[in-house]
Amino acid sequence: MLKITNLQKTFNPGTVNAKTALCGLNLTLADGDFVTVIGGNGAGKSTMLNAVAGVWKPDFGTIEIDGVDVTNMPEHKRAQFLGRVFQDPMKGTAPDMEIAENLSIAARRGTKRKLIWGIKKHERAGYRDLLAQLGLGLEDRLSTKVGLLSGGQRQAVTLLMATLRKPKLLLLDEHTAALDPKTAAKVLEITDKLVTENHLTTLMITHNMHDAITHGNRLIMMHEGRVVVDVSGEEKKNLTIEQLLNLFEANSGTMFASDKALLSK
Repeated sequence: MLKITNLQKTFNPGTVNAKTALCGLNLTLADGDFVTVIGGNGAGKSTMLNAVAGVWKPDFGTIEIDGVDVTNMPEHKRAQFLGRVFQDPMKGTAPDMEIAENLSIAARRGTKRKLIWGIKKHERAGYRDLLAQLGLGLEDRLSTKVGLLSGGQRQAVTLLMATLRKPKLLLLDEHTAALDPKTAAKVLEITDKLVTENHLTTLMITHNMHDAITHGNRLIMMHEGRVVVDVSGEEKKNLTIEQLLNLFEANSGTMFASDKALLSK
């Protein structure tokens, strides 16, 4: 579903501020893979997600989504393949619009628009059913402005919006990092439910090592713009954080350096 081949990206090339963020990155995701991504600061995690989303154009290499080469496809056209949830709960929704209106926009994504009367009765009933599955009581707040919701509630609505059209690829960029632990756990529970029920191919960046091991069927660790650890299946399921750190050290030749990730052990 996703194939990244020899992807390279250097910011500010030819200057004293030159920074190589991706260094010959190779990564392939099969249909339905749920891959968690972890790495230290500057490892290239967000640069990789932004490259897939079309925010950055790589210096070299190719990106394919479901067999389509999107390397040179502009961001707005590439969006038809993708769903994305950001770290900031304020992104991904229209705060001055109602929950139902936000879901309606997501439901019509990629379709031709025309002037019709608002949200139809059957659509509102469908949104109520979808929200009820989240277990947050939002099904009774369809007319509430999204800007009045808590951070966790907004992320849950954003997740629902990002998966409503069943994208080819779901990108989660530390989408629980700004939430308190209890709320983050609930959002991750909702994430697992939506990904599993919709059979979504997913890339989830996280700074939490426990979450990286617990969620998904595959885990990769990045270092200096490339993948240095790639574990899946039973090997991933049985991993301890100490074993993961040892794998990183053995494959990268350096100690893992991320205070945020280490504090989440």
